[in-house]
Amino acid sequence: MPHPYVLLSAAVSLDGCLDDTGPERLLLSGPEDFDRVDEVRAASDAILIGAGTLRADAPRLVVRSPARRAERAAAGRPEFPLKVLVTGSGDLDPAAAFWGTGGRKAVYTTDRGAPRAQAALRGRKDADVVPVGPELDWRAVLEHLYAVHRVRRLMVEGGGSVHTQLLRSGLADELQLAVAPLVVGDPAAPRLFGPGAYPPGRLRLEETRPVGDVVLARYRPVAPGAGPLASAADRYWLELACELARECPPSGTAFSVGAVVVAEDGTELARGHSREGGDPVVHAEEAALAKIDPSDARLSAATVYSSLEPCARRASRPAPCARLILAAGVRRVVTAWREPDTFVPGADGSGVLAAGGVDVVLLPEFQDLATAPNGHLLGGSP
Repeated sequence: MPHPYVLLSAAVSLDGCLDDTGPERLLLSGPEDFDRVDEVRAASDAILIGAGTLRADAPRLVVRSPARRAERAAAGRPEFPLKVLVTGSGDLDPAAAFWGTGGRKAVYTTDRGAPRAQAALRGRKDADVVPVGPELDWRAVLEHLYAVHRVRRLMVEGGGSVHTQLLRSGLADELQLAVAPLVVGDPAAPRLFGPGAYPPGRLRLEETRPVGDVVLARYRPVAPGAGPLASAADRYWLELACELARECPPSGTAFSVGAVVVAEDGTELARGHSREGGDPVVHAEEAALAKIDPSDARLSAATVYSSLEPCARRASRPAPCARLILAAGVRRVVTAWREPDTFVPGADGSGVLAAGGVDVVLLPEFQDLATAPNGHLLGGSP
């Protein structure tokens, strides 16, 4: 199921600490960065923290700027983003400033934590308690936020364990780190990320800029997911494939499709689009795979991203794209749109791939983007 764009936001020292071990909160940012964070909050539908951050920092998590709140209201949005708390135990302090400020709140907890959280918040009309199972299930949290609270952009402000879990599980779409010019140097100080197994490869640097005396660094994870579960990086690459479809020369007899082949570590191996290079019948996946050495060992663990389900049958070439993918040794495909009956009734490229041992992941939230260049073939306009 779809879930929001997840942005991890944190201020860290040069040695990766979120705080020191002193009794007072270590201020890593300055006024300019606090204002930047306020701007990011105002652009978000919800702001999430873990219960540990609530107990340690007592944050209010509000948009401080009256002008930004007014802009939200003028756009028909709540004055404040939804405030989201995640707690395994359900042990909450109902007197915390978190509950008395801002707008609506949502608490996600375990089945065993729900009664305790409900008891702590009894009488509050602005807070919902949602159990998500015997253990905290981040996918269930995100899917509920998307479907019930209509959250499309989620800002996560900590703490370190929450950031760690979301990044390790491949659910973080973006990291925004404000790096402060100081070193904490205390091995007991809390750090941004804990130990464990993270997605492979390097993150993609999107932006760096000074904000006062800190440096903002924005990163996107790009290592594909594994198996049938979609990751944030899968959405990154599928969006690119959908954008590539816009580069196709127009046609009244074939779909416009974009494709990208990505190695396990997030390295882009090739990209292609329909009718590329003046070839009137070449398909997107075919064009991309033709650019890769068939002996490239990375293909077996690569993912093919295609805006349209790879074809199962075609008249223009001997081998349809689903067969080309199988022949290349690729065992994972992510797509936005099942092929309609416009040209090939009963097309089922996903079935051909699945029968060949390929994991096929469909992300229908990208279907509108994928169909946009094909509106003239679907009864609309291009």
